[in-house]
Amino acid sequence: MSIQQNTIEGIVDNGTGVSICMATYRRADQLILLLNDLASQSRCPDEIVIVDNDPAGSARPVVEKFRETHQPNIAVTYAIQPQKNIALTRNMTLALASHPWIAFIDDDERASPTWLETLISCAAKQKAKVVLGPVIPVVPSNAPNWIRKGNLYECPRMPTGTVVPLNTMRIGNALMHKSALQGEAQAFDPAYGVTGGSDSDLLTRIAQKGIRIVWCDEALVEEPVDVKRMTLNWILKRAMRGGQDYARHFLKGRLTPSPPSLGRRILFFSRASIQMVVAAGLSLVTLPLGKHHAAFWLAKTWANFGKLAVLSGWLYREYA
Repeated sequence: MSIQQNTIEGIVDNGTGVSICMATYRRADQLILLLNDLASQSRCPDEIVIVDNDPAGSARPVVEKFRETHQPNIAVTYAIQPQKNIALTRNMTLALASHPWIAFIDDDERASPTWLETLISCAAKQKAKVVLGPVIPVVPSNAPNWIRKGNLYECPRMPTGTVVPLNTMRIGNALMHKSALQGEAQAFDPAYGVTGGSDSDLLTRIAQKGIRIVWCDEALVEEPVDVKRMTLNWILKRAMRGGQDYARHFLKGRLTPSPPSLGRRILFFSRASIQMVVAAGLSLVTLPLGKHHAAFWLAKTWANFGKLAVLSGWLYREYA
């Protein structure tokens, strides 16, 4: 048995610990629900690390109440990272984590009762240092009709054991062994701290080192769609940011074995220009069929605009 295989199987066989890491920012109500989910896991976490990006520490009362109820069964660590930067906040969670395995989940998500156990089991079976799972958007029943009909909140799904494609990587539902971070001065790049994209940047860097990142489709996490996100304005801005992230990763060579040549860059941005025009046209053509069809193609339009905007140096700062 190899050292790597022994390390991975040890999480099940030898009780190696798991720290759940999360960044939070002014979501006290959602955080309460998530912490209760984590306390009810079929495989109880050994530690929960919460780093608050609110300088006022708005999450502290929630965390303290949870700690009083659940320690010593679950170690709870809380800290504040005052600079508005989600990458620095995530890096602090890693610095504070005591255990070799790290599970990531966002503060506005809900974890299924077997979420952590399923990730752990998949890591052992697949002999993988990194496992990702689905984040399923939950649209409320009272949402506008065009929101409920449209496929506007993407959630990639694939068979368990699939090596995750580079363009579908995010950290909202993940398990990672710390050894995957070896050689990384800062796991999450602060350059993405107010624009978003530090999670996919990290995961693509890990994949480029030859570390397998596999999918676990049974490790379910849900993300209730907030009313603030049920607007065309939010959907288009998020699509633009997604295109922006994709282009930044492309230019850095994160999506290919080597940095793209001049010819490949020209082809990439030429294609984005054509796709933007075509998608804009389809948004008009499909509008009579329903607002959800038009919104879908408008989102594609803005995603390609986001790619092209990178050429100017302008970046949409979603978390500023």
